[in-house]
Amino acid sequence: MKVNVLFFARSREIAGVSETVLELKAGATSQDLLESLLREYPLLKEITGSCVLALNQEYLAQDEAKALRDGDEVAVIPPISGG
Repeated sequence: MKVNVLFFARSREIAGVSETVLELKAGATSQDLLESLLREYPLLKEITGSCVLALNQEYLAQDEAKALRDGDEVAVIPPISGG
């Protein structure tokens, strides 16, 4: 299955792209996707403890392993500071 991944703020800087399409095995979860992202973009490890994932515009809990479907959109959202 193919999942569209969007990168925002610091995650976009680290990945060097604003979006990508990942091919995952059927039955993959959001945690599987995160592991795949870390293999593809190892420097993302610096923010994984503080970023959140959003699946189809709904935030996921930090350790939630939500089932993915073909065509889903996952956003990688790092912490954002204001001023």
